[in-house]
Amino acid sequence: MEKIALITDSTSDLTEDIIEKYNVTVLPFRIIYKDREYLDGVDIKPNEVYENLDKEVPTSSLPPLKKMHEVYDDLQKQGYTHVIAILLSSGLSGIYNALSLVSKDYPNIQSFIFDSKSISHGEAVLVEESGKLITTQTPFDTIKEKIEEFRKKLEVYFVVDTLEYLKRGGRIGKVSGTIGELLKIKPIISVGEDGKYFTVDKVRGKKQSLKKIIDVGKSKLKENTRIILMDGYAKKESQYVYEELKKYSEELQQGIVELLGSISPVSGVHSGPGLVGMVVFNN
Repeated sequence: MEKIALITDSTSDLTEDIIEKYNVTVLPFRIIYKDREYLDGVDIKPNEVYENLDKEVPTSSLPPLKKMHEVYDDLQKQGYTHVIAILLSSGLSGIYNALSLVSKDYPNIQSFIFDSKSISHGEAVLVEESGKLITTQTPFDTIKEKIEEFRKKLEVYFVVDTLEYLKRGGRIGKVSGTIGELLKIKPIISVGEDGKYFTVDKVRGKKQSLKKIIDVGKSKLKENTRIILMDGYAKKESQYVYEELKKYSEELQQGIVELLGSISPVSGVHSGPGLVGMVVFNN
């Protein structure tokens, strides 16, 4: 009989109830300051990162390989036969490659290391849907096929106050706009097929960027659409977008709109303050 473990990383922004419900193992990234180091989402909160950015911008690092080995050792002792790991886009991080290498050291466990080509609640949706399948004892090979299908139904959009932090962290992808920033042009950013950021549209000013996010959300709402909103030190703005989309959803009597709070501290390091994000999942 298959015993399937579910792994993700801290950038998935999973809620505690989903972690507990589906027994998810979360690998925390590291946030590194000059004189100290934190585990993402474990011993540092998002606001602590944002409120200290004017003093020091930390760097981030993968979970240690030792930690990945410890997770597999523990799963092996518990008698797990299979692992499904859904991870931050390989276009944004090396965690997919790192865990893929570690998994090869455990031939007794059949592993499916999946590149989400997404981030935040984009990852989380894939983890949650996988958890549902595991609890209904869906075969491992079927779950693998389903995850591929789920990813095709997933879109992520966000806007940031400044591109400074994406540039600093090397996560800028195909997004550009140094001159545009001087003109207060705000790009609407998404994640492409290559797992890297790209510009969907450009508008002038924060107010117009939020309106554009709302317009995109409205255009995506259908009967089975799930829209999830999150923020990076922009609660007021994300609340506004949530209320507008929630109202529209109720008028249409279609879809579900959720507001799930802050992105992980390590994501905040790379986005900077002022992020409003939206995940669209059409199941």
